[in-house]
Amino acid sequence: MHIGMIGLGRMGANMARRLARGGAEVLAWSRSAGARRALAREPRVATVADLASMVEKLKTPRVLWLMLPAGKPTADTLARLAPLLAKGDVVVNGANAYYKDSMRQAAELAGHGLYLVDAGVSGGIWGLANGYAVMLGGDAKAVKRITPFVKLLAPPKGWLHCGPSGAGHYVKMIHNGIEYGLMQAYAEGFALLAGKREFSLDLAAVAELWRHGSVVRSWLLDLMADNLKRDAALEGIAPVVADSGEGRWTAIEAVELGVPAPVISLALAMRFASQGKGDYGARQLAQLRNSFGGHAVTGSGHPAPAGRVRGGRVARKKKQS
Repeated sequence: MHIGMIGLGRMGANMARRLARGGAEVLAWSRSAGARRALAREPRVATVADLASMVEKLKTPRVLWLMLPAGKPTADTLARLAPLLAKGDVVVNGANAYYKDSMRQAAELAGHGLYLVDAGVSGGIWGLANGYAVMLGGDAKAVKRITPFVKLLAPPKGWLHCGPSGAGHYVKMIHNGIEYGLMQAYAEGFALLAGKREFSLDLAAVAELWRHGSVVRSWLLDLMADNLKRDAALEGIAPVVADSGEGRWTAIEAVELGVPAPVISLALAMRFASQGKGDYGARQLAQLRNSFGGHAVTGSGHPAPAGRVRGGRVARKKKQS
């Protein structure tokens, strides 16, 4: 079993390791020489200096797995690979990507006699040990060709051929949209717990309780419980949450289908707000309240919150004597 892994970031490097530890022979490439050196120490992994070398060394019919950022980096790499490959070779795009891009790219590669399988992959940094959930879209023959590798990556029952080209990335897109909503709900719930300062709630203890028998238990809650045990105050964490594309694509899809998805859409909007993208609108609101009602406007130096979390419990504000 020989496979080429292109892109050795947090996901790609660990997927290469899991494949190699499962018995596959992996050829790996990244623009980063440091990433190549780090992976080269792994048994059954060899690195190459460029894509042409990878294609030359892989046995035919070839399987190459891409783990690159969505958009131009993936598109450019596919364009470079297409003339190097031979009819019947399979390229898997295992990174997050907009499903319509994957459908178009699959059609383009088909014109060269090549297969593109879109693979939504979930598991994050824990996937090396626990396995990755893999959602596949593409031609059944191509999926059959890559199935031995998918079985090395995924836990039992952890993969599915979802449908034709685009289906794998579509299912992963919706998966990540749901993730946005779940994370937002947990964050809001624990903000309410922290806000009830007169109860001095032990947030870590509440999270641990909910992990056992509660209907809201989940892996995300497990992670939150561990985080709260280490640092319930989170004072070293800036309140800024990035959005990497999947939430936007899901919200756009909801509009295009005319399907209401308010939880996912609002969770996405909250990420925008955390990035300061709602600040100008909030300033306008404050100014309008001042204009029509004479309400006070707060300056840029905001006062500190009335209470904060210390050591897993919510500290009550001390009364002024």
